Amino acid sequence: MKLSGLLGSQEASPPGVVGVARVQRRSGDLLHRVGAGDIAVLDQADLDRRTAEALVAAEVVGVVNAAPSISGRFPNLGPEVLLSAGITLIDGVGAQTLHEIRDGAKLRLYEGSVFVGDRELAGGTEQDADSVADLMIEAKAGMSAQLEAFSANTIEFLRRERMLMLDGIGVPELTVPMKDRHVLVVAAGYGHTDDLKRLKRYIREYRPLLIGVDTGADSVFKAGYSPDVIVGDPEGIDPEALKSGTEVVIPAHVDGHAPGLERIQDLGIGAVTFPASGNPEDLALLLADSHEANLIVTVGFQATLREFLDRGRSGSNPSTFLTRLRLGGKLVDGSAVMALQRSTVPTGAVVSLIAAVVTVVFVALAVSGLGASYFGVVAEAGRTVLEYLRGLLP
Repeated sequence: MKLSGLLGSQEASPPGVVGVARVQRRSGDLLHRVGAGDIAVLDQADLDRRTAEALVAAEVVGVVNAAPSISGRFPNLGPEVLLSAGITLIDGVGAQTLHEIRDGAKLRLYEGSVFVGDRELAGGTEQDADSVADLMIEAKAGMSAQLEAFSANTIEFLRRERMLMLDGIGVPELTVPMKDRHVLVVAAGYGHTDDLKRLKRYIREYRPLLIGVDTGADSVFKAGYSPDVIVGDPEGIDPEALKSGTEVVIPAHVDGHAPGLERIQDLGIGAVTFPASGNPEDLALLLADSHEANLIVTVGFQATLREFLDRGRSGSNPSTFLTRLRLGGKLVDGSAVMALQRSTVPTGAVVSLIAAVVTVVFVALAVSGLGASYFGVVAEAGRTVLEYLRGLLP
């Protein structure tokens, strides 16, 4: 055996994270292209939680951001999500890097540098839990200015969409009946697939009408259900999920242009458009409310103060705020439903238990030979108990 060959086989691989580059300036376009083992290369200041969650779901191994992922304007949530998932994040490599990194190239990320082979192509700051925590503390000072901007945006949005928000004018008609029904609206937020599984008993007992929002429709379909209504851009939704939906509602710009309408037509699926400047989640809630659902349960929705300020939702924050005000007590988060399920014993289980006990008594009396005279009395008592319990069922 040659010594040189033995030494070569024992050489360690270069340190760092290795993956295939997927380059796109706009994160929204990039999310449709990334997959497991990729390194996302983008240009987005104040990386929002929704984009980060989508990157985590795609199983990328690294993110290279031409801009600062936390600019200091407000405490955005994306970097924390990436680091919690063990994804390497390198910030501030410069916009020129997007032109220098070839899409599909094999990259290596190490100590804030981006390598192609042995050549260092760009350098930035590799974030860790401590650096992000420090940046978040500094960013909290910018929240007051963001709140002022949010208030101004809310007033402007209400002026533009007052007919929709106050009177429901512009909400499309649907053939799916929602009046006096429970409606479960599923969006592709953090942990939504697990929450949907935990709501299995609620879905079985109450049979709510199911609305899937964007890729939330895929989750509903994969969970074994057929969405009654799908709201969102068809370009990002699986064709099988689209075909399984009873109705498809496509958000449209105020000028009437509906992105994704061509794809729906190519698939031979009927659809209606919903011209409004709100985001798809809010449009789904307005649909359920305007069609007189008596309870609306949400899965995958986020509406904390930090979520309102998150850059990825800045264009539709006033929509979210005003929609929740409009729905009021009709709107319930799925986590509350799960908590109520854990704290109560299903009525069906009680009925089954009583029925089993009554059956055992019948059999015991019949076998003993002593129950002939009492059999009718016990049977009548059993029927009375069962009728009473049946009346307790919703």
